[in-house]
Amino acid sequence: MTAVSMVLTLAVVVMWLGEAMPKSVALVVGLGLDGGWLATLAYERRLAAQGDHSTPVTVVGWVFGAAATGVLVAHALMAEKDSIGAWLAVSWLPLAAKALWLVHGLWERTALTPDALDAIQGIQQEARDEAAVARARLRSDAATEETRLTAVTQAGARVAHVQAKTAEVLAEAWSTLEKARAGEDTSRALTSVTSRVTPDVTPRWELPVWGPSEAVPALESGPALTDEALDVLVDEIRHSEVPALSYREMAARFRTAGHSASEVRLRAAWKRVA
Repeated sequence: MTAVSMVLTLAVVVMWLGEAMPKSVALVVGLGLDGGWLATLAYERRLAAQGDHSTPVTVVGWVFGAAATGVLVAHALMAEKDSIGAWLAVSWLPLAAKALWLVHGLWERTALTPDALDAIQGIQQEARDEAAVARARLRSDAATEETRLTAVTQAGARVAHVQAKTAEVLAEAWSTLEKARAGEDTSRALTSVTSRVTPDVTPRWELPVWGPSEAVPALESGPALTDEALDVLVDEIRHSEVPALSYREMAARFRTAGHSASEVRLRAAWKRVA
C-alpha cells in the first residue's frame, strides 16, 4: 500500500505540475515528497527496531502522509467530473499506509517469542484440563448423590409399606380379639380352659395390652467440660510424672479417670497447654 500510494502521488504531482513547469522539475518535486515520506518512515522503523520512539519523527511522517493525501484530493477535485470519484477513492491510500505501519509497530511491541507462546499454550491447556476434571468430578458426585437418594427413598418406601402392612395385620388381629371378647359363648369357652365355669365368679377374660408403652428415660451424660477446666485437667495429667507424659499416655489416663471429651477438643487442649 505504501508503494502504490507513492506511485500515485508521484504520478499526480507530475501530471498536475507538468503543465506549469517542466516535467523533470515536477518529477523532482514528486520524488522529494515521496522520498521525505520514505525517509521518515525508514527512520521511524529503525528507532522501533532499537526499542526507541521519536515523537517529532512520527509527526513529520504524518505530515508527509497528509500532504500526499492533500495532493491526491486536490487533483481529484480539479479533475474531470467523470474521474473525480475514482481519484477520491484512492486519495486515502497514503494515510491508510501510514496507519498500517502504526498498527504493525504496535504488533511488534506486543510480539512474543515461540517459547513464551508455547508456555502460554501449555498454561491454557492445563487450565482446560483442570476445568474438565472438575466438571467430571462434579457430575460423578451428582450422579452418586442421586443414586444414594434414590436408594434411601426406595428403602424408606419399603419400610413404610411394611409398617402399613404390619399395622393392618395388627388391626385385624385386634378386631378378631375384640370380637372374641365380646362374644358370650367364645368368652365362656376361653375362660373355661383355665378354670371351671361358675356364674358370677369366673373372671372376665381381658384383651392383651396393645398401645403406647412408657418411654424409658435416656441416660443423661454429664455436663461437658469447659475449655478452661479441660486445660487444667490436661496440664495436671501431663505433669503427673517426670518427664511429662506424651499425648497418647495423657489421653489414656484422661479416659481412664472417667473424663469425657471429644478427640478434637482434647488435642486442642493439649496444644494449648504444651
